[in-house]
Amino acid sequence: MATFFTTSIEYLKGVGPQRAALLNKELKIFTYADLIQHYPLRYEDRTKFYEIKELSEELQYVQVKGKVVSKELVGTGFKKRLVAYFKDASGEIELVWFQGIKWIDEKLKSGQEYVVFGKPNRFGSKFSIAHPELELLTLNNEKEGSIYPVYPLTEKLRSRHLDSKTVSKLIRDVLTVAQEKIRETLPVDVLQKFHLVSKKEALLNIHFPKSYEHLAQAQKRLKFEELFYIQLKLLKLKIVREEKFKGHVFKDASLVTTFYNNHLPFELTEAQKRVIKEIYADLRSGKQMNRLLQGDVGSGKTIVAFICILLGISSGAQCALMAPTEILAQQHYNNLKRYAEKMQISIGILTGSTKKSERRVLHEGLQTGELKILIGTHALLEEEVQFKNLALAIIDEQHRFGVAQRSKLWNKNFSVVPHVLVMTATPIPRTLAMTLYGDLDVSVIDQLPKGRKPIKTIHQFDSHRLKVNQFLRDQMTSGRQVYIVYPLIEESEKLDLKDLMDGYESVCRAFPDVAVSIVHGKMKPEAKDFEMKRFVKGETQIMVATTVIEVGVDVPNASVMVIENAERFGLSQLHQLRGRVGRGAEQSYCILMTNYKLSSEAKVRIETMVRTNNGFEIAETDLKLRGPGDLLGTQQSGVLDLLIADLGKDGQLLQRARETAIEVLKNDPDLTSSKNKVIYTQVESMRSNIMNWSRIS
Repeated sequence: MATFFTTSIEYLKGVGPQRAALLNKELKIFTYADLIQHYPLRYEDRTKFYEIKELSEELQYVQVKGKVVSKELVGTGFKKRLVAYFKDASGEIELVWFQGIKWIDEKLKSGQEYVVFGKPNRFGSKFSIAHPELELLTLNNEKEGSIYPVYPLTEKLRSRHLDSKTVSKLIRDVLTVAQEKIRETLPVDVLQKFHLVSKKEALLNIHFPKSYEHLAQAQKRLKFEELFYIQLKLLKLKIVREEKFKGHVFKDASLVTTFYNNHLPFELTEAQKRVIKEIYADLRSGKQMNRLLQGDVGSGKTIVAFICILLGISSGAQCALMAPTEILAQQHYNNLKRYAEKMQISIGILTGSTKKSERRVLHEGLQTGELKILIGTHALLEEEVQFKNLALAIIDEQHRFGVAQRSKLWNKNFSVVPHVLVMTATPIPRTLAMTLYGDLDVSVIDQLPKGRKPIKTIHQFDSHRLKVNQFLRDQMTSGRQVYIVYPLIEESEKLDLKDLMDGYESVCRAFPDVAVSIVHGKMKPEAKDFEMKRFVKGETQIMVATTVIEVGVDVPNASVMVIENAERFGLSQLHQLRGRVGRGAEQSYCILMTNYKLSSEAKVRIETMVRTNNGFEIAETDLKLRGPGDLLGTQQSGVLDLLIADLGKDGQLLQRARETAIEVLKNDPDLTSSKNKVIYTQVESMRSNIMNWSRIS
């Protein structure tokens, strides 16, 4: 059975070595199983035949049966085209070809009856179809149309005559032989509970649906199965980790009590208190913690991190906090140092620019255990950085670190694996969090601190530039600072975007009496840091930048963010940028500048930003607009190479799949019962060809 599905597609009739190499390279189709799981992109309704008199431009695609009356070559050179006059009982249309004329001309016979499929276009009172699909009219296709699968392809495949029709035929040929070999992969009780069709029925109807109802059932079944096995794998990883890896037990909370009573400068929100309780339960459980802490920009994750650090230090441990950039590490250090000094706890910072002499002192303090808290960048991962007893590692903006880098933190303690708290200000939709971080526990701070005013977001067109400039001047007169963000560094011929340097010059012209900083990705790190520091100190009033400021500086005095060409940014990026303001007590503003030409998707993004500050609502909208692959750059994780499920649309199904996986593992963790034999067999067959996602987030 296994050998049939793992057979190379080279051996399928109509493929051969050359086509196989193309399919390998272009579509990652290597075996019969890959081909069967190459699901259609969409479906065309060919169940209905139109009469020519019924045609209209509103119709996306039409199917017509009739006769080619005559044909002729029209025009010369690159304007040359083949025109066929096609007739049924109700009227006549033109069929037109601009490419492959010679080949079509040889095949096309006047007086012959055909079934034609394509997009109708109107010229005056006449209709035409350019590059239609043609099939000889037969008793079969005259009687019954079909729901026709359209497959994902590449230009290279089309140029080699490997079109959707060819792929469809190859799949039909494989399925004809494979039918008897397709085994069930879900237990009977799961199929019954969720009214799912069999695997065999689902595979036949996903490619060649008998009706739209059969298609919907096939999609539901295959999506559920895909999501179920992803969740099963992630949950199994979590169980293994909890059984195998013991964590340092944090029982003493005396430092936290002292901090609460004497040094906490404000009252924690209910959300922060809830999250601290969830984390503390993990830290004293004896199991190694692996928790994701999500909180919108400015929701108070840093203070939660500090309280967790105090729990560690109370219990005689050391703690580390790793940030993706020097600026962010310095910011965390400055924030936490205030609290640490009040509590008389030693704290250090280690980045790429830490001097050798300072490093020596840090290394010594870590090894003796005198240095309790170390904040840093990737420099924390260097081999010579050795702790006496690292028991809690906090990772900020984790999607900027690779799994290999994170795993190095695990090896910084030989006796017991450190607890890991992963923090992110990028709101992750629930469905995505369940799939990407299904083996982590998730805590969410969904409340802003008291007294924090929501940022006002305004959409302005480029024609209102003078009004916007006057508003910026008024803000700066009141002592505020301004960010102006551009999407590109250099002008692109293809995109009519404001070049950053042009933007910088026009800002300097508009505000000749104001000091302006400029920061972009192509600057040397030291130049970038110098400019950032000038802005932080208030030496410059305007910071002109690209998205390098998306995760970084915290300037409470900066209260206005202007985003140029806002239509060019993704939703989550706009939200991250907006989060750079609103750090102080003053009312903050985000101004989205666009031209009048906006795509429907850009309109949704701008409207969403103006309507809400809720990061999770924004993330859900973003997921629906873009799909999961583009969010957070998650395509690199391997988890999201989904064949058929769509996290933007299949949230409910994912929830059911996860609940089912939890139930299965709770009752039968090793999948040894007879009813779960099909799951065990499927897991074993998947084990060999699925990449190994790390046990670390």
